[in-house]
Amino acid sequence: MNSLSYIVQAQGLRKRYGAAEVVRGIDFAVSKGECFGILGPNGAGKTTTLRMLLGHTPPSGGELNVLGHSMPDDARAMHERVGLVPQHNNLDPDFTVTENLRVYAAYFSIPRAEIERRIPPLLQFAALETKATAKIDELSGGMQRRLTLARALINDPELLVLDEPTTGLDPQARHVIWQRLRQLRASGKTVVITTHYMEEAERLCDRLIVIDKGVILAQGAPKDLIRDLVEPYVVELFGAEARIWAQALTLDTGLRLEALEESVLLYTHDEQALLQQLHTQPNFQFTHRRANLEDVFLRLTGRELREA
Repeated sequence: MNSLSYIVQAQGLRKRYGAAEVVRGIDFAVSKGECFGILGPNGAGKTTTLRMLLGHTPPSGGELNVLGHSMPDDARAMHERVGLVPQHNNLDPDFTVTENLRVYAAYFSIPRAEIERRIPPLLQFAALETKATAKIDELSGGMQRRLTLARALINDPELLVLDEPTTGLDPQARHVIWQRLRQLRASGKTVVITTHYMEEAERLCDRLIVIDKGVILAQGAPKDLIRDLVEPYVVELFGAEARIWAQALTLDTGLRLEALEESVLLYTHDEQALLQQLHTQPNFQFTHRRANLEDVFLRLTGRELREA
């Protein structure tokens, strides 16, 4: 890969903590102007990967280049060109909305006049024009998240990194953040995002990697991963009688079945044929849908609970 073609390029990237190797020689690249996702269950290595990308922790091996800067040696110069939305809001509660933007801008040595010029459009972008003089504790969770996003843009970054940007937000606030991120992507910003919301990744990401136990299990566009790694249709059946029927059906037809605690999932290429069979069982409760990125994620990483 030609490093000049990419905003981020990792080759053979590794990270060890003592005897534990939490990132095990991964390769990926992020092109200019795309939204790139890093997905994985708790303990998969995605947070460590993000910390290396940001220059917060040094790799144990491999090469990592961000915006033409070698990590971690050139991390300081790289930080001038990157905006970060951390997993948890770290806004200063003693300052107003405007003061939070103004103080953060000072870290980038932006001239005062330029700071004052940038703040109004950022407040408008975050839909916080009427909250300019409000203290942080007067803002809702969604407002605080939008302010954190606006703050990450104060230095007009070439790369925006978001660590689980909508965790804990209600659906309305989440959709507002998604809308803002689509605007940024349409304006040509390069975005790297980690998220536990598969719908979020499917809606926003041009490409993504799924990482687990320190290795990349799959990478590509969400629609391509769905097409290539799971059957296109899913039927979920509820109840003990339906479970027994589904298990017998899979023995006869070879359909893929996943047993959950209170239901079973049947994955199929021929939705209509399966639905016709189900219509002969009028007492069964079931739902059906197209496969999605969550089906891909769970097939790759499993359904067992991972503790943080």
